[in-house]
Amino acid sequence: MAKLKVTIDRDQCISDMACVSLCPEVFEMNENDGKSAIVAKYRVGGNLGEGEVPVELEDCVKSAAEACPVSIIKVEKVE
Repeated sequence: MAKLKVTIDRDQCISDMACVSLCPEVFEMNENDGKSAIVAKYRVGGNLGEGEVPVELEDCVKSAAEACPVSIIKVEKVE
């Protein structure tokens, strides 16, 4: 089943929250540093900036990536 690999360059995050507003199923603000993170359910290896999400969330994730003012969210399909 196809999934989407989602990565966030957290070092460049400006905490705009556009991703969280548009796709709260996948993105959240980390309470420790105030930067965007992948929700625990979809994280890969506990990495806050890397996740695999179901392809059903593609529209949501892509809108969040496109809305990010610093373009730090990358989305790609994986098998």
